[in-house]
Parts: sequence; structure tokens; C-alpha cells
Amino acid sequence: MFTLLLIPFGSFADSASSANYQLLEAGLIPGGYAISNSFQLNGAISQISIGPSTASNFKINAGILYFPLITTPVVSAVAGDAQVSLSWTPAEGVLGWTAGSYVVGQSTTAGGPYTLTSVGLSTNSTRTSLINGTDYYFVVKVRDALGNYIATSAEVSAKPMGGAGGGGGGGGGGGGENTGSAKVTFRGRAYPLSDVTLLKDGAFAATTKSGPDANFEIILSNLSAGSYNFSVYAVDNLGNQSVAQSFPVSLTASAAAVISGIFIAPSIAVDKQEVKQGDNIAIFGRSAPTSEVVTAINSAKEIFAKAPTDGAGAYLYNLDTIDLEMGDHTAKSKASKSGAISPFGSTVGFKVGTQNILATNKPKPKPLICPPKGDLNNDCKVNLVDFSIAAYWYKRSLAGAIIQTEKAKLNGDGKINLVDFSLIAYYWTG
Repeated sequence: MFTLLLIPFGSFADSASSANYQLLEAGLIPGGYAISNSFQLNGAISQISIGPSTASNFKINAGILYFPLITTPVVSAVAGDAQVSLSWTPAEGVLGWTAGSYVVGQSTTAGGPYTLTSVGLSTNSTRTSLINGTDYYFVVKVRDALGNYIATSAEVSAKPMGGAGGGGGGGGGGGGENTGSAKVTFRGRAYPLSDVTLLKDGAFAATTKSGPDANFEIILSNLSAGSYNFSVYAVDNLGNQSVAQSFPVSLTASAAAVISGIFIAPSIAVDKQEVKQGDNIAIFGRSAPTSEVVTAINSAKEIFAKAPTDGAGAYLYNLDTIDLEMGDHTAKSKASKSGAISPFGSTVGFKVGTQNILATNKPKPKPLICPPKGDLNNDCKVNLVDFSIAAYWYKRSLAGAIIQTEKAKLNGDGKINLVDFSLIAYYWTG
């Protein structure tokens, strides 16, 4: 009696070694699944343990937390005469994943099926030869360098209309009610029942309260034809402000633009400004309900911590600092839900030392006297929002409201250059 062992063609095991470690008879098993009437077998190429190794001579980041991620594009659609102009934010990768190309999906039915067109690495595309008065639906898909689809934007819709063309260029002031006025609709996710603020060319434009599901919508009407720089940010229940997300938009007369799929980055805070090495530090904040939040901790050992949000959008991760080196560290978070991934949010700092010092985590009170210069969005603070506004207009011809803002809040020479950034740095409040 004997047993016949069959080895599938193309499956091999061999030993691998280096100066520091050795893998004995390592084998690679293809992922997939098999079924029968009695059982199902799931298989995957992956690691079953999550966390970094503690070996002194080599490093392994094990588990799905350390697999690459990429943000989903936020798409803007502007309807014109027999056409729709699309633009979107670049897909930003983590852990080495980068966008290889973008593909525009177009359909006359919500949810598809879509006709797909590759546009390379361009972040804009104009869809022409459309039928006026017909609703069109668009998505933007992201492919990696090998052609695999790795992210898909939220669907955005637009209806081409005859006679909507003309204009463009300088405008940007946003004023004037007339028959040729345009409007922009902003849709996305923030935090449950949070205050969401819209800025237009650095100035306050509108605010709204997100719903219990964190979804929000802001409609800005009576806009003149021209180019605008819009920014959206949210403030959570503790007063922590998110990073502002910016969206440059060019409008023609009577245009109706829709910016959909906005995913505000999570807010973040810590319970200690200094933590005794070996003790825990709590990292917490807000995002959309029932989402997954990944927090990146800047350390000699790269750490990615994962925590879910509850029905109120709150997340909490208790970080064990036993493996963190003494000194200063930073943390930032991003969220994912239903296939959408937000960008990383603001950074919070803490120190690993010899004692525990609690953080107040109280929002900074608004100063009684606003900074005389550098406050481009009139919130009595000079911070990254003001820097991003100035960066957008750097070496560009000023147009619209920014002309008066530059005269009042910067050096008033009718342009934005390094002198203005020096003013912002001097009056910086954080």
C-alpha cells in the first residue's frame, strides 16, 4: 500500500536567508475560495497577525492595516451648452500606492452602467456632444500602475443646458443677481451635527449643520461667471476644527456646478501632552458614524492604529507607548466608509517622557483683538486656512474678493508673493 502525493505544477517551496534571518521552505499559496455542498474554504495571500515586529535586526509590518490606501477623488461637475466640465482632486496614496491613471465613467442612468474613458493623469475632462436637458451621471475611477481599479469617486450629476456658455475668466466676486447668475452645490460627509463652513476666495460664504448621519449640503447661488477658490471645513463637538479642503472652480454664466463626495478628514485630540513611557495615551476624535479610522503615529517604528466610530461618529484608540522612543511624536487620522477614503486630517503632537501630563483639549479662545494682517478668512486667526488661500493666488492675477482682501490683510501691492507669506508667518496664531 502506498500513498501518491501530487504537487501542482508551478507551486514551489524553497529556503531564503540573509545575514539577519532565514525563512525555511517558504511557499506562496494563491488567494481565492472553494465551495462544495458541505463546506466553504476561503484563502488569501496575507498575514494573519496585525502589528509591527519587535526583532532587532529586521522589520515586518504585519496585517491588513499596513496595506496601501488611496483617497477617493472629490468630483466637480459644471454643466454647459451640450457639455459638462469635470474636475477632481488628485487621489493621494499611502504606503507607496500611487495613481497610474484616471478613468471617467459616464451614464444617463443613476448608478450606471457607465461608458469608461481613460484620461491619463489629468484631473479634469470636458464631456462633449451631450444632449441639452438630459441628466448625466459621472464617476471617476482610479487605476494603479498595473491598470487595477483601486478607488472610485462618489457619483455626481449634471444637466447640460443651451445658452449657458460664455463668460469665464476674471470675475470671481460672487455678487450681482442677474439672469446669468451661476450656483454651486457642495455635498459630502463631516461629523454628526457639526458646523460646516464654506469659504469663497478666503471669505465666509455660508454655513450649515450636518445631519445625524454626518451628511451635509450647501448651495451657493447668485454667483457671477469667473474663477473661484472654495474651501470647506467642519468643527466637532469639542471645538476641534478640521483641515480645510479646497476646490478651485471656474463658472460660466448660468452654470450649475455640483461638487460631490467631499469627505472631511477626522478631527483628532489626545488625552495627554506628555505620557510616561509604557503607559497608554488615548487618541480620539470624530468622523462619520460607523466608519473606520486609521491613525498614523510618527515614530522610529511606523505605527498605524485602527479604530471604528460609533453611531455618534466618535472613535478612540488607546496607544501603548512601550515601544515608542522617548521624545516628541505626532499623530494624524483618515477615515473610510462605503469605499470612500478621506484625506489625512490635522496633526496633533505629544511627548513620550518620564511623567504623565494631561492635555486640556480645550479649543483656543478667539482673541479679543484680531490680527491686523494675515487673517484672510476673517476668523480672527492666522493659520493653515489663510496659508492655503494665499498659496492658491501665489503668482496669479488677483480677481474678485481677494483683491480687497490682499489690500487690507497683506502688503497691498496687488499681488501675492513671498512678502505676503512673511506677513502670514509673523502674525501666525495656529
